[in-house]
Amino acid sequence: MTNNFLKRQKVISFVAIASTITACSMTPELGLNKPLSKIPIAQVQAHPAKGQINAQLPPAKVENPTFTVPAKFQGKTVYQVHPRNNEKVIALGIDDGPWPKTTLEMLDILKQNDVKVTFFWVGQALQANPDLAKREVAEGHAIGNHTWHHWYRRMDEATAKSEIDRTADLIYKTTGVKTALFRPPGGFLNNGLAAYAKSQKDAVIMWSLTSADTDPHAKPQAFVNNVLKGAKPGSIVLMHDGGGDRQRTVQALPQIISGLKQQGYRFVTIPELLKMAQ
Repeated sequence: MTNNFLKRQKVISFVAIASTITACSMTPELGLNKPLSKIPIAQVQAHPAKGQINAQLPPAKVENPTFTVPAKFQGKTVYQVHPRNNEKVIALGIDDGPWPKTTLEMLDILKQNDVKVTFFWVGQALQANPDLAKREVAEGHAIGNHTWHHWYRRMDEATAKSEIDRTADLIYKTTGVKTALFRPPGGFLNNGLAAYAKSQKDAVIMWSLTSADTDPHAKPQAFVNNVLKGAKPGSIVLMHDGGGDRQRTVQALPQIISGLKQQGYRFVTIPELLKMAQ
């Protein structure tokens, strides 16, 4: 063999390897153009935002997290907790996701500020956005069940069971999480859902303080003011990352976090808060 022939072979091999690497890195996502039940699905973009890049990375391995509640709260309705020594702790509960744009942006804000929250997932949204759910779990947030359809209407026991159990099954199948935290959509306690959750010894988690971020006319600063003025030790705060356009909540979140920290509050998840009860 001549030296020229060997050089040509090396060049051909190098090009083949480079082509293979490029092809692997460009493997298309499948099924992202078929929304389920009108729940938006995260789209892969040519130039994704910071949060969307993170969403595509494989999550850190989490060993089957289980979010249990102390015996005194099993089968009970919880609005807030009175922590030992009146410690200044507060829990953010964020409902209706996972939701493509706003959940991603909130996760980035929470990570930057080293804050852990409790996300209450709607089954349909979880089905549509499993990668977002995996990231939430991987980054240490607690998870609660928020039913499959987010219905408010009264339902019989079989329907209530389906709404809750179907979501619980998908939560476990998608993330390995088991949770005893349930939040009824709209806070309705008398439509059959809370009764079924209590029969399973779940804690029905309500809230003592709302950001009022579903008000279609309020500005983000109103959400900030609502939380900062109403905060008390052991408060459970209601916020939303899904169910609609929550961009104003995203805008308010950094100020809510910084304002509560300035007041001396420490952020905990709802399971952590329940364990701190007097």
